[in-house]
Parts: sequence; C-alpha cells; structure tokens
Amino acid sequence: MQLPLVLQLMLIRSIEAVASKPWWELVPEESKLIFSLTIFFINLIVLTLVLYIAGLVVVGKKRALMTDAFLIALVGTVLSTAFFTFIPYGLIALVLAILAWLLLIKNLYETGWLSAIAVGIMAMIVFLAAAILIALIFGILEKAIEHLMSWWL
Repeated sequence: MQLPLVLQLMLIRSIEAVASKPWWELVPEESKLIFSLTIFFINLIVLTLVLYIAGLVVVGKKRALMTDAFLIALVGTVLSTAFFTFIPYGLIALVLAILAWLLLIKNLYETGWLSAIAVGIMAMIVFLAAAILIALIFGILEKAIEHLMSWWL
C-alpha cells in the first residue's frame, strides 16, 4: 500500500521541521497563549489524578477527595510558579515550593507531616511510573510507525 506522494512529502517535511527546531519555536506566535493555557490545563488534570491516586494509597478514600487533589494541584502550581518567578535564588524558591506543596497536602488531606511527605513521594512514584509507561507506549508506537513508513516509502 502506497501513500500519495503529497502526503508523503507533507509527512517528511513535518518530521524535518520537528527535528530541526525546538518544539516551542514550532508554535505560531499568535497561538502561544492558547498553547500555554492548554498545556497548563493538561498538566493540572494529570497532577490532580496523580495526587488523588497517591492520596488514596496513603491517607485513604475518606480523606483523599478529587476536589482536594484539584485544589492542591491548582494552588501548588500557582504558588510554585510565583516562587520561581519572583525569588531570584533557586534554592530558596525550591524550599518554599516544597513546603507549600506539603502544607497544602497536610491541610487538605487532613493528615500529619509524615503522611504529607508520603503522599508527595507516592505522587512522584505514580507520576514517574505513568511517564515511563507512556514513553514506552510512544516508543513502541514510534517504532511501529517507522516500520509502516518503511513499507510505504
């Protein structure tokens, strides 16, 4: 089965464009705000799910609510961004961001400091596991697409 020549050229040009520039430069200037907001909301949804799963594992179903996880993700992201934007010392900003996240987890999940730290560590583990799984899936898909393209080209 052969792809039409125009489609082949479009695909090759797209791959060349992606390979030659950083991804941020590929977004048109007039779309960068919408693109940034889209990334923010996708990250917010992913972080909410990760914090909810970590909360379920560590503090249980009664204290780990999806709304609490959403609030932790939203306020934690805003505070962390503010710290790293307005505090010129990266280490101080990092310490304040970690404390803010732990304080949010502690208060919204109604737990102690050790459990808040455990939720944070569990959230990192869940996030890394999901990221590795997604990377493997996309890696397998990339190889499959390369294999299919070798048939068509």
